[in-house]
Amino acid sequence: MNYNKFWIIIFPLIWVGCAGNIKDDDNYSSQFKEAVRLLEKEKFISAQDILNTLAIRASHTDIGDNIQYHLGESYFLNEEYQLAIIEYDKLIRRMGYSPLIEKARWRTCECYVAMSPKYYLDQISSEKAIEKIQEFLEDYPFSDKKEFANNTVQEMRNKLGEKAYETGILYIKLGAYDSAILAFEQMLENYYDTEFVPQAHLGIIRSYSGMKNVNKVEEYYQSYKHILPEDISEKANKIISELKKRMSKKI
Repeated sequence: MNYNKFWIIIFPLIWVGCAGNIKDDDNYSSQFKEAVRLLEKEKFISAQDILNTLAIRASHTDIGDNIQYHLGESYFLNEEYQLAIIEYDKLIRRMGYSPLIEKARWRTCECYVAMSPKYYLDQISSEKAIEKIQEFLEDYPFSDKKEFANNTVQEMRNKLGEKAYETGILYIKLGAYDSAILAFEQMLENYYDTEFVPQAHLGIIRSYSGMKNVNKVEEYYQSYKHILPEDISEKANKIISELKKRMSKKI
């Protein structure tokens, strides 16, 4: 066998293979920097192309967690929240050692908040936002996000409370007063700390009035008047007064 020919053929192949590996390894950092630059320029799709490739090829490197986090960022900043959640979750589950875990978990909370719709639509994202924020606060009780997180939870709860309250109002409009009272009572039980509590009490008073039950109206009002704001009390008294007038005319 001609060994000179063998090495002439094989050596370039070995060299090319080794050089290719070295080139790839060396380029991970520069490619990542380019992706970050594209994110800063708001060229999210181009950044995603680079980061998706790096997330596959360079997850084992020292910048693997940074790559994964910024892949989540590329979707978050482009308002693709479901995809962002998936990428942040990969970082959280696979790279528990990373100092970026806390940031990724907070971003996940922000994704669910961003997906929370108007109160009259399905509120699964609002409920999920509350769940994720509460988990975040349990694990990071001294986070600098604490005050904002608590305010956000309250905002989400107000939205859920409003939806529950409007359900009661719908029943009143339909003349289904028993169902309205049940809806308001459930709202008061589940969302007792929201801004719709006074209106829910008034809704129950309106429902009893609709049922022409003077005794129930007065009994309920007397039980809760001490916690009702002045404007709600005035409305309640007006409802009771008008009901009594109507009932007296029938006697």
